[in-house]
Amino acid sequence: MAAILWPLAGAAQSSAGAPAAPTIDQSLEWKNPYKPQISPDGRRIVYEVQRTNWEENAFERDLWIADAATGETHQLTQAKKSSSNAAWSRDGKSIAFLSDRPGQLSGSPADKKQIYVIAADGGEARQLTKVETGVNNVAWAPDSRRIAFTAEDPEPKALKDRKERYGEYQVVHSDYMMTHLWTIDLPADPTAALPEPKRVTEGSDFSVGDFSWSPDGTRIAFSAQRDPDLISSDTRDIYVVTLADHKVKKIVATPGPDSNPMWSPDGKQIAYQTANGAKYYYYLNGKAEGGAPQVLTDGFDEDPELIAWGPDGIYFGALQKTSAHLFRLNPATHAIERLSQPEKLDAFSFTFSRDFKTVAYRAALENEYPEVYVTGVSAWQPKKITTMDEQLKGFRLAHREVISWNSSDGTRIEGVLHKPADFDPKKKYPLLVVIHGGPTGIDMPIVSADRYYPIERFVAKGALVLRPNYRGSAGYGEKFRALNVRNLGVGDYADVISGVDHLIARGWVDKERVGAMGWSQGGYISAFITASSDRFKAVSVGAGISDWMTYYANTDITPFTRQYLHATPWDDPEIYRKTSPVSYIAKAKTPTLIQHGENDRRVPIPNAYELREALEDKGVPVKMVVYKGFGHGINKPKQQRAVMEENDKWFAQYIWGEKPTEKSPPEKSTAGTNP
Repeated sequence: MAAILWPLAGAAQSSAGAPAAPTIDQSLEWKNPYKPQISPDGRRIVYEVQRTNWEENAFERDLWIADAATGETHQLTQAKKSSSNAAWSRDGKSIAFLSDRPGQLSGSPADKKQIYVIAADGGEARQLTKVETGVNNVAWAPDSRRIAFTAEDPEPKALKDRKERYGEYQVVHSDYMMTHLWTIDLPADPTAALPEPKRVTEGSDFSVGDFSWSPDGTRIAFSAQRDPDLISSDTRDIYVVTLADHKVKKIVATPGPDSNPMWSPDGKQIAYQTANGAKYYYYLNGKAEGGAPQVLTDGFDEDPELIAWGPDGIYFGALQKTSAHLFRLNPATHAIERLSQPEKLDAFSFTFSRDFKTVAYRAALENEYPEVYVTGVSAWQPKKITTMDEQLKGFRLAHREVISWNSSDGTRIEGVLHKPADFDPKKKYPLLVVIHGGPTGIDMPIVSADRYYPIERFVAKGALVLRPNYRGSAGYGEKFRALNVRNLGVGDYADVISGVDHLIARGWVDKERVGAMGWSQGGYISAFITASSDRFKAVSVGAGISDWMTYYANTDITPFTRQYLHATPWDDPEIYRKTSPVSYIAKAKTPTLIQHGENDRRVPIPNAYELREALEDKGVPVKMVVYKGFGHGINKPKQQRAVMEENDKWFAQYIWGEKPTEKSPPEKSTAGTNP
C-alpha cells in the first residue's frame, strides 16, 4: 500500500472553483517524513511521518516501512502518541524505537519515552524499558542481542530530602541530573522475562551525549561534557568505555566541543566532529586508544556533519549555499568528493546499508516538498519512496527562486524569493521579509509547511515574500559566517534593506507597503528594523533580542554573546549599546507585533517586555502576545495556529489596510482531513 495523502475534494478551491492557497490549518496538517533508516541489506526503509493531533494539541509521529525495490509502504506503528528514533538490528530482523505511548510494563512512568522492539515484518511491539526519566536515544550492538541507550539520572535522595525539609528551590549551575550510558540484553526467547538494564557509566564527573558501538561490540565511544548545562558544551570531549569492566578512558581532551564519534571499520580509529576551540566545526580522527588527532577537513569551507565511516571512506553531509549534499572523504589523502546530485538539491538524514552500496535520505529539489529517496551510492539514480507531495495537489502555491544582490559593503547576499504563481513583472507588489533565526540558519527554495508565518497566505493575497540569507547564515563559508561578529544587527539590517532596495529597483515592489518579521535571531533583526528604520509599515518580532545587556544577564547561552560580540557588557558596554535595538528606539515609528514564549530561557521574555514598554512610551502602535507554558519555540499546533493568525491579522491591517477584527475561533480544525 502506497503512502498517498489526498486533501479533501474542494479543500483547495476558492469560491470561484479556482485553485487556492492552503489555509493556516491545512498547512499545519501537512504530513512530513523524517529520519529514514535503511535496513542492513538495503531492501527496506523505515521512516517517521509527523501528523497533527488537534484533540491532544500535539504533533505526533508514526513509523512507516517501505520496500526499496517496489516502493510499497505500510504503517508499522499505530499506537497513541509518538513512535520515533527507529534503529535496525544488525541482523535486519528487528527494529528498536522510542515511544511515549502508555506503557505495557508495570510501573512505567507516564509520558516518558521508552524503548520498544518490533519485528521488521510487523506485529506487536514489545516494551523493553521503564526508565523513570525516559530514554534519550538507542543503538544496537553488532551482535543484535544488546541495545545501548542514554538516560538522565533520577533525582537523588539528598535532593528529595531537601525538598521535603525546605520546599523546592534550585541552586543555579548546580543540582544537575547527569545523563549516562546503559545497556540492556535481549533474551533469545522473545517470551522470556526481560533483564534489568545495566549501567555503563556513572558519577558526577560528566554527562553523556552521543555514542557509537565499536565494530566488535566490546567498547562504546561517546562524547561527554562536565555537566548538562548548555554553557558547558565547549567542555565536551571524546571517551571510550570498555564494556567488560566499565573502565572509561578520555581519548580526546583538546579544545572542543568534540562530538559524534564514529569508529573506523577496523576499530582502530575514531572520527569525530570538533570546533577545536573555534567557532566552526570540522573533522578530526585519532587512534581509539588515544594520541594526537589529525585534521581531516581542513580544506573544506563549511561545517561537516559526520554520518558514518565505511570501507570506502568517511561520509558527511554539508550545506553548499542553498543546497545540501552528501560527501565522501578519503581519510588517507583528505580528498573529498560530492556524491549527491543534482547540484540544486537539499538532502539530509543519510543512512547506509551495511555494505555502503545503498543510501536512503530525505530530500527536495527547488519548489518540491521533501520526500524519502533511495539510490545506489556509486551511481546516483534516486528513487522516490514516499508520496507526501500528493497532499499538495489542488493547492496554488508560491513559486520559489534564489536571487542575489550586493549589500551596502559589497558583500554578495542570497535569498529565497516567493512569487505568486501568476507573477507579473510589470506589477508592483507588497513585500514581506521573513527572516530566519540562528544566526547560522538557512532558507532554501523548497516547499514546506508554514509554522509561524503564513507565507502561502501572504503570497496568495498578492505579496512577494523575501527570505534573506543574511551575513552569518550557514552554507556560505567561514568568512561569510564571521561577517556579523561585532556587527550584529547593523550588518544584518544592511543585508535586509539592500535586498528590499534590489527588488524595488527591479520595479516589482510597492515601497509604501513593506513589512518584516522573524523569530529568534530573525526576531532580533526585526526588532532592529522597528527601532531604527522608517522604511517598513509593519513589523512582527518573535522571541527577539531587544537589549543585549538584558539578554546576556538572563539567557542560558551566555557564550553565544561573547562569541559574536567578543566581550562581556562589563568589558565593552559600547558594543552592547551599538548592537541593541532599544538604543535606537527614539527613531521608532513602525507598528510592531511582539510574540514570545512565557518560559523562554534562550531569549528570556524581559527582552519582549522591554521592547513593548519602549514602543508604548514612544506612542508607537504595539501589541504583545505571550504564549503560556512555552519556551523559545512554539511547538504545538493550536499555538502555532495562534502565532500565524496573529501575524496574518497584523499585516492585513498595516499592509493591506484591512480593519482589525476578532473572529470567534472555530470549534475544531477547518482543515481538510487526509484519509
